[in-house]
Amino acid sequence: MSLPRPTPVSEPVAEGLTVFVRGLEVEAAIGVHDHELGRTQPLVLDVELQLAPRSVRRLEDTYNYEGVVEAARALLAEGHIGLVETFAERLAEALMADHRIRRCRVAVAKSEALKDARAAGCEVVLVR
Repeated sequence: MSLPRPTPVSEPVAEGLTVFVRGLEVEAAIGVHDHELGRTQPLVLDVELQLAPRSVRRLEDTYNYEGVVEAARALLAEGHIGLVETFAERLAEALMADHRIRRCRVAVAKSEALKDARAAGCEVVLVR
């Protein structure tokens, strides 16, 4: 008597690779109102980077998420930025300079923007 043969199962196929940084807290000289000029205020960043599907065995096979931190801090070091939307767009553009990135989502929350809200901000998404 022979045992039933198992049904063949297809091999899994990678749909994509997402690298993320969530809850990155930075101090920023940002804002357009008089009380925002000449001081810094906290921002919280959430960034997602979608790369082409690939096997990752070494750091060189992926995007090092420390690059997100470095890019954000480099932009903020350039000086005062008027709008969180401008900062989010510039950060997304800087990250998209790496051609392995297919899609970039940058969310910026400004915790001191509204008295009665935990945070206000924006989200920018760039795709290739």
